[in-house]
Amino acid sequence: MNQSRKRLGDLLVETGLISKEQLEEALEQKTSNQKLGDVLLQQGYITEQQLIEVLEYQLGIPHVSLYRYPIDPKMTNLVPKEIANTRNLMPLKLEGDKLFIAMADPMDFFAIDDIRLSTGFEVEVAIATKDDILKAIHKYYELEDTVEELFEEMPSTDDKEMETLIENDSPMVKLVNQLLLRAVQERASDIHIDTQESKVIIRYRVDGVLKTERTLPKHMQNMLIARIKIMGNLDITESRIPQDGRIKVNIDFHPIDLRISTLPTVYGEKIVMRILDLGNSLNDLEKLGFSEKHYEQLTEMLDMPNGIVLITGPTGSGKSSTLYASLNRLNSEQVNIITVEDPVEYQLEGINQIQVNTKVGMTFASGLRSILRQDPDIIMVGEIRDSETAEIAVRASLTGHLVLSTIHTNDSISTINRLVDMKIEPFLLAASLSGIVSQRLVRKICRDCKKEHELTLREKAIFSKRGIEVDKVYRGEGCPTCNMTGYRDRIAIHEMLVLDDEIKHMIMNEKSSHAIKEYALKKGMSFLVDDGLEKVKLGLTTTEEVLRVATDK
Repeated sequence: MNQSRKRLGDLLVETGLISKEQLEEALEQKTSNQKLGDVLLQQGYITEQQLIEVLEYQLGIPHVSLYRYPIDPKMTNLVPKEIANTRNLMPLKLEGDKLFIAMADPMDFFAIDDIRLSTGFEVEVAIATKDDILKAIHKYYELEDTVEELFEEMPSTDDKEMETLIENDSPMVKLVNQLLLRAVQERASDIHIDTQESKVIIRYRVDGVLKTERTLPKHMQNMLIARIKIMGNLDITESRIPQDGRIKVNIDFHPIDLRISTLPTVYGEKIVMRILDLGNSLNDLEKLGFSEKHYEQLTEMLDMPNGIVLITGPTGSGKSSTLYASLNRLNSEQVNIITVEDPVEYQLEGINQIQVNTKVGMTFASGLRSILRQDPDIIMVGEIRDSETAEIAVRASLTGHLVLSTIHTNDSISTINRLVDMKIEPFLLAASLSGIVSQRLVRKICRDCKKEHELTLREKAIFSKRGIEVDKVYRGEGCPTCNMTGYRDRIAIHEMLVLDDEIKHMIMNEKSSHAIKEYALKKGMSFLVDDGLEKVKLGLTTTEEVLRVATDK
């Protein structure tokens, strides 16, 4: 079939999945040892499912979904775990002298030859997504090392033997490594280890929602906690007070930063590990989901020579990502950028970053005071927590510095009241504040199972109330790619209060939040729920997700 000999890029353009411009951009960014498909996936131009469908058509190799595939567990004896992991493949079944395997890259002829030589069977190939293969490897190869088997022969140990048990190449070390690897494969942001009366529950937070990964017997609790404490350089003998630690590890050839926090509870210590993927840090403002209008407003604020730009929202709403992306945009050799953070999440080249250390008196306020003697152009304060920090930030902006920071408030307008409560004089606030960005994270609809739907009566009422015209909405039906949830990844929704002369005048005259909101509405300000509903209209998320994080008032 002549069609099958066409190049992948041309086929993708022909099928309308990407434009010629996107193909040219991907080819420019592609390095010599990279595949075009991988570059397009990284850029988010196509999904893995779409790529597989085109490869299936181009190569004439069938596509297989491993989610409910009846894989023969005996196949794990034929193909070693190391080969399955390094070559991204999964043995499926044996029929006569033919061994059927699923591969993420069916053009990897070296891997096919390896399997043929090591097993002596003819190899038949099918295409599967990387995610599918990783989940299958975890499910079938880890069966050999189930938790109960790992600990069947483990003697009960006293405290003296505990450290050697969890430091050597023991089952507990393997178990913790398994948990971390699985969390990275699932794209989890946090691992929760919950100690309960009769068991230990391991939960992952994926796309902002917690789900139980596995349950461990109670007798493993102390060894598991001790192993994690050793990794984070924490005191394993102290279990009465909270502790914080940090460790950098390489998981699956990926640099990962783990922030470890312990908390004493009734049934033992609860541990939460925040996973920061250093290879995946979002540092491009254009990729953070800002609407055209909001992106323009934010870049105008960042281009000002002085003033304060605040980013607000609850914990886990992506404030740090927006701050780092903003700093990355401002970063150049012409400016001196200094930050004071707690903790320093990502190290940025060319930026001077200070870690808060309250034990030695290095607080946000004292760090900020010292920064002002370092001839800065741009200052970033991790968080404004108290009156002292707020006051110094205001003074810094009034003396010709651009100050970026975060603050915990529910929306942009209530931030003004919060700062006034921190004893900042309204006239100083009006003179120094440039704008406030409020944001939340919502789950994105999975692109592989996205289907068009009619609006419900409630949705019609909500869109009508906000004055947004919409014909149809989208929802995820659930597929192996998204673990049957209908959602994959997250996107931010924003509201932006840009302080013009009128709002500054209202602040100086101590007008109420309601009056400022009424004025902002007249000026066409778009609130969190409006931005969210616009993203629903574009087919990026669902109405339920928007209303989960923003109120329709």
